[in-house]
Amino acid sequence: MIVVTGATGNIGRHLARNLLAAGETVTAVSRGASAPLPVGAGLTAVRADLAEPESLTPALRGADALFLLVHGSGDGLDAAAILDTAQAAGVHRVVLLSSVAAGTRPDLSAYDGFRALEDAVTGSSLEWTILRPGGFHSNALAWAPSVQAQRTVFAPYGDVALPSVDPADLADVAAAALLDPRHAGQIYVLAGPSTSPRDRATALGVALGEPVTFVEISREQAREQMVGWMPASVADDTLTILGSPTAEESAVGPDLTTVLGRPGRAFAAWARDNLGAFR
Repeated sequence: MIVVTGATGNIGRHLARNLLAAGETVTAVSRGASAPLPVGAGLTAVRADLAEPESLTPALRGADALFLLVHGSGDGLDAAAILDTAQAAGVHRVVLLSSVAAGTRPDLSAYDGFRALEDAVTGSSLEWTILRPGGFHSNALAWAPSVQAQRTVFAPYGDVALPSVDPADLADVAAAALLDPRHAGQIYVLAGPSTSPRDRATALGVALGEPVTFVEISREQAREQMVGWMPASVADDTLTILGSPTAEESAVGPDLTTVLGRPGRAFAAWARDNLGAFR
């Protein structure tokens, strides 16, 4: 049995389906009381909160492996207690969803939570795999209201290209790591095709069959928007990466293709599959 945390999100839902298709039984964990939990044969839904590690015990009992996806960057979580709870329940393999910035930005405090989780995972006696994506194609959903209303995307750093990954591809990698012990001890940087905000706006327009205008806004304007749903320090650190990425953050490395045996799906393909959010 495999436990999937964050089971109601873009990645968790894909992952649960992948594991069920592989013949595994799955316990889907979500903390939100209002979020609909997935249902299906072979799947059990459980409410638990990583901020209260003891609440995970019923979900983890009898599990072989754990997919660990945290809200935000995991700040404030007792990473060691989470791993201790998993080990005590008999889990022997963990796959952690971290961030590329946990490795590339040791000076940015927004990623301290991910680093603490990585340290707890690698310091445990469990078999472990760490997944470090940069951006997600699905981050473009933040543009949905302005695309629906004005066929316009507002974003900073319009021509700074960065790799992003389809959540479905990330779920495919997570499934491989959970099911195949050959991935133990690996840190995978998951970088799909590289696009700029202007590129992504154009791709949305092509998918919709009508132009989507791109309007570049300043860092200050972007920050004002972002602090509406994230802490100011996280907004500042995110904008630093978006505007001045390191060479590693800009690189489309081989790990995604190595694990999946194919390139990551392009943003344009994701846009076509998710048109309903932008109409």
